[in-house]
Amino acid sequence: MKPPTLLLLLPLLSPALAWLPMEDWESGNVTASGGESECVCSVFLPDNVFPADRVQHMQQVTKDLMLEVEIHMNKLVHYKGKLEIFLGELKELSVRVAMLESDPDKYIKLDFELLRIELREFEALVSQLKESLNSSSPVFDSLYTEIHNMSLIVDQLETYDKSNLEVIRIEFAKLQRKLEECLREEDIIKPDIGNCNHTGIMSVSRPMLVQLNAHLNAGYKFGGWGKDSKPVRGHESMYWYGAYSTPSVYEFYLYPNYNKLILRSSFTHHGLPQGYEGTGNNYIIHGNTVYYQAAKPFRMSKLNLTSSVYSHREITKASERFTYTYSPNQYLDFSADEKGLWVMYATEQAKGKMIIAKIDEKSFGIEDEWTTSAFKPLVGNAFMVCGVMYATRPGDLRTEEIFYSYDTKTGEERHMSIPLQKFQESFVNLHYNPTDQKLYMYNDGYYVSYNVRFNKE
Repeated sequence: MKPPTLLLLLPLLSPALAWLPMEDWESGNVTASGGESECVCSVFLPDNVFPADRVQHMQQVTKDLMLEVEIHMNKLVHYKGKLEIFLGELKELSVRVAMLESDPDKYIKLDFELLRIELREFEALVSQLKESLNSSSPVFDSLYTEIHNMSLIVDQLETYDKSNLEVIRIEFAKLQRKLEECLREEDIIKPDIGNCNHTGIMSVSRPMLVQLNAHLNAGYKFGGWGKDSKPVRGHESMYWYGAYSTPSVYEFYLYPNYNKLILRSSFTHHGLPQGYEGTGNNYIIHGNTVYYQAAKPFRMSKLNLTSSVYSHREITKASERFTYTYSPNQYLDFSADEKGLWVMYATEQAKGKMIIAKIDEKSFGIEDEWTTSAFKPLVGNAFMVCGVMYATRPGDLRTEEIFYSYDTKTGEERHMSIPLQKFQESFVNLHYNPTDQKLYMYNDGYYVSYNVRFNKE
Protein backbone atom coordinates (compact mmCIF):
# COMPACT_ATOMS: atom_id res chain seq x y z
CA MET A 1 0.00 0.00 0.00
CA LYS A 2 1.48 3.37 -1.00
CA PRO A 3 1.85 5.91 1.81
CA PRO A 4 -0.67 8.74 1.83
CA THR A 5 1.54 11.39 0.27
CA LEU A 6 -0.52 14.35 1.32
CA LEU A 7 -0.59 13.24 4.91
CA LEU A 8 3.22 13.17 4.98
CA LEU A 9 3.21 16.84 4.03
CA LEU A 10 0.76 17.86 6.71
CA PRO A 11 3.37 18.44 9.46
CA LEU A 12 5.08 20.99 7.22
CA LEU A 13 1.94 23.05 6.85
CA SER A 14 0.69 25.75 9.14
CA PRO A 15 -0.10 24.71 12.72
CA ALA A 16 -3.53 26.17 12.10
CA LEU A 17 -4.35 23.04 10.12
CA ALA A 18 -4.33 20.96 13.26
CA TRP A 19 -7.14 23.04 14.68
CA LEU A 20 -9.55 22.79 11.76
CA PRO A 21 -13.02 21.63 12.83
CA MET A 22 -13.85 18.02 12.06
CA GLU A 23 -16.52 19.00 9.56
CA ASP A 24 -13.90 20.66 7.34
CA TRP A 25 -12.21 17.29 6.74
CA GLU A 26 -13.72 15.11 4.04
CA SER A 27 -13.67 11.36 4.27
CA GLY A 28 -11.13 9.35 2.28
CA ASN A 29 -11.71 6.15 0.39
CA VAL A 30 -9.50 3.35 -0.83
CA THR A 31 -9.49 2.13 -4.41
CA ALA A 32 -7.56 -0.71 -6.01
CA SER A 33 -5.48 -0.13 -9.12
CA GLY A 34 -3.23 -2.72 -10.69
CA GLY A 35 -3.29 -4.91 -7.63
CA GLU A 36 -2.13 -2.12 -5.38
CA SER A 37 -4.16 -0.09 -2.96
CA GLU A 38 -4.06 3.67 -3.16
CA CYS A 39 -5.26 6.03 -0.46
CA VAL A 40 -7.02 9.10 -1.78
CA CYS A 41 -7.66 11.89 0.71
CA SER A 42 -9.21 15.25 0.19
CA VAL A 43 -9.00 18.07 2.68
CA PHE A 44 -10.12 21.63 2.92
CA LEU A 45 -7.18 24.07 3.38
CA PRO A 46 -7.29 27.82 3.83
CA ASP A 47 -5.58 29.88 1.11
CA ASN A 48 -2.90 31.33 3.39
CA VAL A 49 -1.55 28.22 5.11
CA PHE A 50 1.98 28.17 3.54
CA PRO A 51 4.33 29.65 6.21
CA ALA A 52 6.30 32.01 3.96
CA ASP A 53 7.04 34.37 6.82
CA ARG A 54 8.44 31.53 8.93
CA VAL A 55 10.69 30.40 6.05
CA GLN A 56 12.08 33.91 5.70
CA HIS A 57 12.66 34.06 9.44
CA MET A 58 14.53 30.75 9.38
CA GLN A 59 16.69 31.95 6.49
CA GLN A 60 17.68 35.03 8.50
CA VAL A 61 18.36 32.92 11.58
CA THR A 62 20.56 30.65 9.49
CA LYS A 63 22.59 33.61 8.21
CA ASP A 64 23.00 34.91 11.76
CA LEU A 65 24.16 31.52 12.98
CA MET A 66 26.68 31.22 10.15
CA LEU A 67 28.08 34.65 11.04
CA GLU A 68 28.25 33.70 14.71
CA VAL A 69 30.11 30.47 13.86
CA GLU A 70 32.59 32.42 11.75
CA ILE A 71 33.22 34.85 14.61
CA HIS A 72 33.88 31.99 17.04
CA MET A 73 36.19 30.28 14.55
CA ASN A 74 38.24 33.48 14.30
CA LYS A 75 38.45 33.60 18.08
CA LEU A 76 39.91 30.09 18.12
CA VAL A 77 42.96 31.37 16.25
CA HIS A 78 43.99 33.36 19.35
CA TYR A 79 43.38 30.60 21.89
CA LYS A 80 46.86 29.12 21.64
CA GLY A 81 48.54 32.35 22.68
CA LYS A 82 45.95 32.94 25.37
CA LEU A 83 46.66 29.52 26.88
CA GLU A 84 50.29 30.52 27.40
CA ILE A 85 49.24 33.74 29.09
CA PHE A 86 46.65 32.01 31.28
CA LEU A 87 49.17 29.38 32.35
CA GLY A 88 51.56 32.06 33.52
CA GLU A 89 48.80 33.86 35.41
CA LEU A 90 47.61 30.64 37.05
CA LYS A 91 51.14 29.79 38.16
CA GLU A 92 51.44 33.20 39.77
CA LEU A 93 48.04 32.84 41.43
CA SER A 94 48.98 29.38 42.69
CA VAL A 95 52.08 30.80 44.34
CA ARG A 96 50.10 33.60 45.94
CA VAL A 97 47.44 31.23 47.27
CA ALA A 98 50.15 28.89 48.57
CA MET A 99 51.27 31.74 50.85
CA LEU A 100 48.30 30.76 52.98
CA GLU A 101 50.21 27.79 54.40
CA SER A 102 52.89 29.98 55.93
CA ASP A 103 51.00 33.18 56.68
CA PRO A 104 47.28 33.26 55.84
CA ASP A 105 46.81 36.77 57.23
CA LYS A 106 49.54 38.13 54.96
CA TYR A 107 47.99 36.46 51.92
CA ILE A 108 44.51 37.78 52.59
CA LYS A 109 45.70 41.33 53.17
CA LEU A 110 47.89 41.36 50.08
CA ASP A 111 45.57 39.70 47.60
CA PHE A 112 42.42 41.60 48.44
CA GLU A 113 44.25 44.91 48.64
CA LEU A 114 45.38 44.31 45.04
CA LEU A 115 41.77 43.80 43.99
CA ARG A 116 40.71 47.01 45.71
CA ILE A 117 43.46 48.96 43.95
CA GLU A 118 42.34 47.62 40.57
CA LEU A 119 38.74 48.57 41.32
CA ARG A 120 39.81 52.11 42.26
CA GLU A 121 41.72 52.36 39.00
CA PHE A 122 38.63 51.23 37.04
CA GLU A 123 36.63 53.93 38.81
CA ALA A 124 39.28 56.53 37.92
CA LEU A 125 39.23 55.39 34.28
CA VAL A 126 35.43 55.74 34.11
CA SER A 127 35.75 59.27 35.49
CA GLN A 128 38.35 60.14 32.85
CA LEU A 129 36.13 58.80 30.07
CA LYS A 130 33.15 60.72 31.40
CA GLU A 131 35.13 63.96 31.55
CA SER A 132 36.70 63.47 28.12
CA LEU A 133 33.27 62.88 26.53
CA ASN A 134 31.77 65.73 28.58
CA SER A 135 28.54 63.84 28.96
CA SER A 136 26.59 61.57 31.24
CA SER A 137 24.87 58.39 30.13
CA PRO A 138 23.33 55.22 31.59
CA VAL A 139 26.49 53.37 30.49
CA PHE A 140 28.67 55.27 32.97
CA ASP A 141 26.08 54.88 35.73
CA SER A 142 25.99 51.14 35.03
CA LEU A 143 29.78 50.93 35.23
CA TYR A 144 29.82 52.70 38.58
CA THR A 145 27.17 50.28 39.86
CA GLU A 146 29.16 47.25 38.69
CA ILE A 147 32.33 48.56 40.34
CA HIS A 148 30.44 49.11 43.59
CA ASN A 149 28.98 45.59 43.47
CA MET A 150 32.44 44.13 42.81
CA SER A 151 33.78 45.98 45.85
CA LEU A 152 31.07 44.39 47.99
CA ILE A 153 31.97 40.95 46.64
CA VAL A 154 35.65 41.53 47.52
CA ASP A 155 34.63 42.42 51.08
CA GLN A 156 32.59 39.22 51.33
CA LEU A 157 35.37 37.05 49.93
CA GLU A 158 37.83 38.49 52.43
CA THR A 159 35.82 36.90 55.24
CA TYR A 160 36.31 33.39 53.85
CA ASP A 161 38.18 31.02 56.09
CA LYS A 162 41.27 28.93 55.45
CA SER A 163 39.36 25.88 54.23
CA ASN A 164 37.68 27.89 51.47
CA LEU A 165 41.00 29.31 50.31
CA GLU A 166 42.44 25.81 50.31
CA VAL A 167 39.66 24.74 47.93
CA ILE A 168 40.58 27.65 45.65
CA ARG A 169 44.22 26.57 45.71
CA ILE A 170 43.24 23.02 44.68
CA GLU A 171 41.09 24.35 41.83
CA PHE A 172 43.97 26.51 40.62
CA ALA A 173 46.20 23.44 40.57
CA LYS A 174 43.65 21.48 38.53
CA LEU A 175 43.29 24.28 35.99
CA GLN A 176 47.04 24.60 35.77
CA ARG A 177 47.43 20.89 35.00
CA LYS A 178 44.73 21.07 32.32
CA LEU A 179 46.36 24.06 30.69
CA GLU A 180 49.74 22.34 30.71
CA GLU A 181 48.18 19.36 28.95
CA CYS A 182 46.64 21.66 26.34
CA LEU A 183 49.98 23.35 25.81
CA ARG A 184 51.69 20.00 25.32
CA GLU A 185 49.05 18.98 22.82
CA GLU A 186 49.65 22.20 20.90
CA ASP A 187 53.41 21.53 20.89
CA ILE A 188 54.11 24.80 22.66
CA ILE A 189 57.76 24.90 23.72
CA LYS A 190 58.56 26.47 27.06
CA PRO A 191 60.84 29.51 26.95
CA ASP A 192 64.52 28.63 26.77
CA ILE A 193 65.75 31.50 28.91
CA GLY A 194 69.25 32.74 28.13
CA ASN A 195 69.66 30.84 24.85
CA CYS A 196 69.28 31.89 21.23
CA ASN A 197 68.47 28.56 19.59
CA HIS A 198 65.86 30.09 17.30
CA THR A 199 65.66 32.01 14.02
CA GLY A 200 63.97 35.12 15.39
CA ILE A 201 60.68 36.44 16.68
CA MET A 202 57.64 34.65 15.28
CA SER A 203 54.84 36.41 17.17
CA VAL A 204 54.02 38.61 20.14
CA SER A 205 51.16 37.99 22.57
CA ARG A 206 48.30 40.35 23.23
CA PRO A 207 49.20 43.21 25.59
CA MET A 208 49.01 42.45 29.30
CA LEU A 209 47.96 45.68 30.98
CA VAL A 210 49.17 45.87 34.57
CA GLN A 211 47.80 49.22 35.72
CA LEU A 212 48.17 52.97 35.52
CA ASN A 213 51.59 54.23 36.64
CA ALA A 214 52.56 54.41 40.31
CA HIS A 215 51.58 58.08 40.45
CA LEU A 216 48.04 57.04 39.41
CA ASN A 217 48.12 60.00 37.05
CA ALA A 218 47.60 59.73 33.30
CA GLY A 219 49.56 62.97 32.88
CA TYR A 220 52.83 61.07 33.47
CA LYS A 221 53.14 60.08 29.80
CA PHE A 222 56.95 59.93 29.72
CA GLY A 223 58.86 57.18 31.50
CA GLY A 224 59.48 53.46 31.60
CA TRP A 225 59.22 50.32 33.69
CA GLY A 226 60.56 46.77 33.72
CA LYS A 227 62.99 44.37 35.37
CA ASP A 228 66.76 44.28 35.68
CA SER A 229 68.04 42.51 32.54
CA LYS A 230 71.09 41.21 34.43
CA PRO A 231 70.01 41.06 38.09
CA VAL A 232 72.54 40.74 40.87
CA ARG A 233 72.13 38.03 43.48
CA GLY A 234 69.19 38.70 45.76
CA HIS A 235 67.51 41.16 43.37
CA GLU A 236 66.16 38.74 40.75
CA SER A 237 62.55 39.84 41.41
CA MET A 238 63.20 43.59 41.43
CA TYR A 239 61.10 45.93 39.27
CA TRP A 240 61.96 49.51 38.38
CA TYR A 241 59.84 52.48 37.37
CA GLY A 242 60.30 56.09 36.41
CA ALA A 243 57.77 58.53 34.95
CA TYR A 244 57.47 62.25 34.36
CA SER A 245 55.14 64.82 32.80
CA THR A 246 57.94 65.98 30.44
CA PRO A 247 60.73 64.14 28.56
CA SER A 248 63.09 64.82 31.50
CA VAL A 249 64.71 62.09 33.61
CA TYR A 250 65.46 62.89 37.24
CA GLU A 251 64.35 59.99 39.49
CA PHE A 252 63.76 56.24 39.64
CA TYR A 253 61.82 53.90 41.93
CA LEU A 254 62.88 50.34 42.73
CA TYR A 255 60.45 47.72 44.07
CA PRO A 256 61.61 44.39 45.56
CA ASN A 257 58.96 42.37 43.68
CA TYR A 258 55.89 42.56 41.46
CA ASN A 259 53.38 42.80 44.29
CA LYS A 260 55.19 45.77 45.81
CA LEU A 261 55.14 47.46 42.41
CA ILE A 262 51.36 47.06 42.25
CA LEU A 263 50.87 48.20 45.84
CA ARG A 264 53.38 51.06 45.38
CA SER A 265 55.01 50.15 48.69
CA SER A 266 58.45 49.27 50.09
CA PHE A 267 60.21 51.08 47.26
CA THR A 268 63.64 52.70 47.11
CA HIS A 269 63.85 56.16 45.57
CA HIS A 270 66.88 57.34 43.58
CA GLY A 271 66.99 61.00 42.59
CA LEU A 272 69.51 62.31 40.07
CA PRO A 273 71.44 65.31 41.45
CA GLN A 274 71.77 68.61 39.63
CA GLY A 275 74.04 68.30 36.62
CA TYR A 276 73.27 64.60 36.18
CA GLU A 277 69.68 64.88 34.92
CA GLY A 278 68.66 63.01 31.80
CA THR A 279 66.31 63.38 28.87
CA GLY A 280 64.51 60.93 26.61
CA ASN A 281 62.94 57.77 27.96
CA ASN A 282 64.66 54.65 26.59
CA TYR A 283 66.64 53.87 29.72
CA ILE A 284 67.05 50.44 31.31
CA ILE A 285 68.55 48.80 34.41
CA HIS A 286 71.26 46.24 33.68
CA GLY A 287 73.46 44.72 36.38
CA ASN A 288 71.92 46.96 39.06
CA THR A 289 73.03 49.97 37.01
CA VAL A 290 70.78 52.54 35.35
CA TYR A 291 71.78 53.40 31.79
CA TYR A 292 70.24 56.61 30.55
CA GLN A 293 70.81 59.61 28.26
CA ALA A 294 72.27 62.63 30.04
CA ALA A 295 70.81 66.00 29.09
CA LYS A 296 73.50 68.68 29.19
CA PRO A 297 75.88 67.97 27.66
CA PHE A 298 74.29 65.22 25.54
CA ARG A 299 76.01 61.87 26.32
CA MET A 300 75.32 58.35 27.57
CA SER A 301 75.42 57.95 31.34
CA LYS A 302 75.14 55.25 33.96
CA LEU A 303 74.44 55.20 37.68
CA ASN A 304 75.54 52.24 39.77
CA LEU A 305 72.74 51.70 42.28
CA THR A 306 75.04 49.90 44.69
CA SER A 307 77.90 52.40 44.87
CA SER A 308 75.96 55.49 43.66
CA VAL A 309 78.84 56.21 41.26
CA TYR A 310 78.11 58.04 37.97
CA SER A 311 79.96 57.51 34.69
CA HIS A 312 79.60 59.32 31.36
CA ARG A 313 80.74 58.73 27.77
CA GLU A 314 80.17 60.94 24.76
CA ILE A 315 79.33 59.45 21.37
CA THR A 316 80.56 62.10 18.97
CA LYS A 317 78.82 60.52 15.98
CA ALA A 318 75.37 60.49 17.55
CA SER A 319 73.08 63.23 16.28
CA GLU A 320 70.56 65.26 18.24
CA ARG A 321 68.51 65.84 15.10
CA PHE A 322 66.88 62.40 14.76
CA THR A 323 64.47 60.93 17.30
CA TYR A 324 61.71 58.30 17.38
CA THR A 325 58.16 58.99 16.18
CA TYR A 326 56.65 59.08 19.69
CA SER A 327 59.66 60.14 21.76
CA PRO A 328 60.95 63.72 21.96
CA ASN A 329 64.70 64.04 22.63
CA GLN A 330 65.26 60.28 22.33
CA TYR A 331 68.70 60.21 20.69
CA LEU A 332 70.23 57.27 22.57
CA ASP A 333 68.23 54.08 23.03
CA PHE A 334 69.71 51.57 25.50
CA SER A 335 68.88 47.87 25.20
CA ALA A 336 70.08 44.59 26.72
CA ASP A 337 69.68 41.01 25.52
CA GLU A 338 71.32 37.58 25.73
CA LYS A 339 74.44 38.99 24.05
CA GLY A 340 75.00 41.92 26.38
CA LEU A 341 74.47 45.69 26.42
CA TRP A 342 73.68 47.89 23.40
CA VAL A 343 72.91 51.47 22.44
CA MET A 344 71.18 52.63 19.25
CA TYR A 345 71.32 56.09 17.68
CA ALA A 346 71.32 57.91 14.33
CA THR A 347 74.15 59.90 12.71
CA GLU A 348 74.46 62.70 10.20
CA GLN A 349 76.87 60.58 8.15
CA ALA A 350 74.22 57.85 7.84
CA LYS A 351 71.58 60.48 7.01
CA GLY A 352 69.35 59.55 9.92
CA LYS A 353 69.64 55.79 9.60
CA MET A 354 69.93 53.86 12.84
CA ILE A 355 73.30 52.67 14.15
CA ILE A 356 73.66 49.67 16.48
CA ALA A 357 76.60 49.89 18.90
CA LYS A 358 77.84 47.20 21.31
CA ILE A 359 78.84 48.57 24.72
CA ASP A 360 81.78 47.23 26.72
CA GLU A 361 80.33 47.12 30.22
CA LYS A 362 83.70 47.44 31.98
CA SER A 363 85.12 50.38 30.05
CA PHE A 364 81.74 51.87 29.16
CA GLY A 365 83.03 52.31 25.62
CA ILE A 366 81.88 51.21 22.16
CA GLU A 367 83.19 47.81 21.01
CA ASP A 368 81.71 47.73 17.51
CA GLU A 369 78.90 49.27 15.48
CA TRP A 370 76.65 48.42 12.53
CA THR A 371 74.70 50.70 10.15
CA THR A 372 71.12 49.65 9.36
CA SER A 373 68.62 50.79 6.71
CA ALA A 374 65.98 51.90 9.24
CA PHE A 375 65.34 55.66 9.08
CA LYS A 376 64.94 56.63 12.73
CA PRO A 377 62.24 59.37 12.43
CA LEU A 378 59.91 56.77 10.87
CA VAL A 379 60.54 54.22 13.64
CA GLY A 380 58.28 54.02 16.68
CA ASN A 381 60.93 52.30 18.82
CA ALA A 382 63.55 49.53 18.67
CA PHE A 383 64.96 46.75 20.85
CA MET A 384 67.62 44.04 20.74
CA VAL A 385 67.04 40.26 20.99
CA CYS A 386 69.95 37.80 20.65
CA GLY A 387 72.09 40.36 18.83
CA VAL A 388 69.29 41.26 16.40
CA MET A 389 67.72 44.72 16.30
CA TYR A 390 63.95 44.84 15.77
CA ALA A 391 62.30 48.12 14.76
CA THR A 392 58.63 49.05 14.98
CA ARG A 393 56.51 51.56 13.11
CA PRO A 394 53.03 53.00 13.72
CA GLY A 395 50.07 51.12 12.29
CA ASP A 396 46.81 52.61 13.55
CA LEU A 397 45.64 53.99 16.89
CA ARG A 398 45.83 50.58 18.57
CA THR A 399 48.42 48.70 16.53
CA GLU A 400 52.19 48.90 16.14
CA GLU A 401 54.10 46.73 13.67
CA ILE A 402 57.51 45.09 14.02
CA PHE A 403 58.59 45.61 10.43
CA TYR A 404 62.40 45.40 10.26
CA SER A 405 65.32 43.47 11.76
CA TYR A 406 69.09 43.59 11.48
CA ASP A 407 71.34 40.71 12.58
CA THR A 408 74.67 41.98 13.88
CA LYS A 409 76.22 38.53 13.50
CA THR A 410 75.43 37.97 9.82
CA GLY A 411 74.62 41.50 8.62
CA GLU A 412 71.28 40.18 7.31
CA GLU A 413 68.38 42.59 7.04
CA ARG A 414 64.80 41.35 6.97
CA HIS A 415 61.37 42.92 6.49
CA MET A 416 58.43 41.42 8.35
CA SER A 417 54.98 42.23 9.66
CA ILE A 418 54.43 41.23 13.28
CA PRO A 419 51.50 43.09 14.90
CA LEU A 420 51.97 44.62 18.32
CA GLN A 421 48.73 45.76 19.92
CA LYS A 422 48.80 48.89 22.04
CA PHE A 423 46.58 49.97 24.90
CA GLN A 424 47.04 53.65 24.03
CA GLU A 425 48.23 55.31 20.81
CA SER A 426 51.75 56.42 21.78
CA PHE A 427 54.56 54.91 23.85
CA VAL A 428 58.03 56.12 24.79
CA ASN A 429 59.81 53.08 26.20
CA LEU A 430 59.93 49.60 24.66
CA HIS A 431 62.62 47.09 25.55
CA TYR A 432 63.20 43.34 25.73
CA ASN A 433 64.25 41.52 28.88
CA PRO A 434 66.23 38.28 28.41
CA THR A 435 65.48 37.01 31.94
CA ASP A 436 61.81 36.32 31.12
CA GLN A 437 61.70 36.86 27.32
CA LYS A 438 59.13 39.65 27.59
CA LEU A 439 58.71 43.07 26.04
CA TYR A 440 58.06 45.93 28.47
CA MET A 441 56.25 49.02 27.20
CA TYR A 442 55.39 52.29 28.90
CA ASN A 443 52.21 53.06 26.95
CA ASP A 444 50.96 56.59 27.54
CA GLY A 445 51.20 56.25 31.32
CA TYR A 446 50.33 52.54 31.62
CA TYR A 447 52.45 49.49 32.43
CA VAL A 448 52.12 47.01 29.53
CA SER A 449 54.04 43.80 28.79
CA TYR A 450 54.09 41.14 26.06
CA ASN A 451 55.25 37.54 25.81
CA VAL A 452 57.59 36.91 22.88
CA ARG A 453 57.41 33.68 20.92
CA PHE A 454 60.36 32.57 18.78
CA ASN A 455 60.61 30.44 15.67
CA LYS A 456 62.37 27.25 16.80
CA GLU A 457 62.78 25.80 13.31
